[in-house]
Amino acid sequence: MVDGIPMSALTIQVPEPRAVIVAVHGGGVTARYFDCPGHPRLSLMRAAASRAFTVIALDRPGYGASALYQDEMTDPSRRTELAFGAVDAIVAGDGGAGLFVMAHSSGCELGLRMAGNHTRDDVLGVELAGTGTRFAAGVRAAISQATTASRPAGLRDLLWQPTGLYPAEVLSGQLSAPGAAYEADVTTHWADRDFPAAAALVTVPVQFSVAEYERVWEATPEALADIAALFTGSPSVTVNEMGGSGHNLSVGSTAVEYHRRVLSFADHCTRNVDEMEAP
Repeated sequence: MVDGIPMSALTIQVPEPRAVIVAVHGGGVTARYFDCPGHPRLSLMRAAASRAFTVIALDRPGYGASALYQDEMTDPSRRTELAFGAVDAIVAGDGGAGLFVMAHSSGCELGLRMAGNHTRDDVLGVELAGTGTRFAAGVRAAISQATTASRPAGLRDLLWQPTGLYPAEVLSGQLSAPGAAYEADVTTHWADRDFPAAAALVTVPVQFSVAEYERVWEATPEALADIAALFTGSPSVTVNEMGGSGHNLSVGSTAVEYHRRVLSFADHCTRNVDEMEAP
């Protein structure tokens, strides 16, 4: 419970963690996105725990246990408070070097706000994937037809094609969940207003991952350079290009390699803190 609102998450807590990875899912799925159903080898959670990270895959505000409280979540700062409140309650002081935020697609809105929150001094770095500043052709029209309860076939195709890149269990709808009402406003203002504003507040290292078959966002060299340039306060911005991958990187056939790169980046961010704190 966080300020009277139930929050849910999938967690693996390890003894004496190096750090805590906070994984934030995208739209229309739950925290199970980070523990691929039927394919433990593709699980971000299990891979992170094997490298001595505690991992918390949050159900974003408006999903999971908090789905009935969406009217209280229209303010982005409220969503950020709820997320941090849930993480702090789960960690209960045993968080190692700090928090590493990993966010995907619509979840990048919350993940980036967490990473750039200046009331916290325990965020080590942030991984972002499945987002951008320029929609690909036809995406706005597809999004305009979506509701919190359903997605048109055109939008599903953009998110889950090519289908050969995903296990059958993933494509069967096992990860699906109703969206949150506030996401329509997030989508409307993200690319041209909120992403640039939130990125400018980040002062930790950033890794931005992009799939070869990303169909929601433009991923040209020019578009990627524009995204990297938004992080004016970050000490470093790394672009991670994932070949043979679709939009949903953590549940695709290349998820093992993707998670290896994310965890290597988290290792790097954790080592930087350890080195600064060493006598």
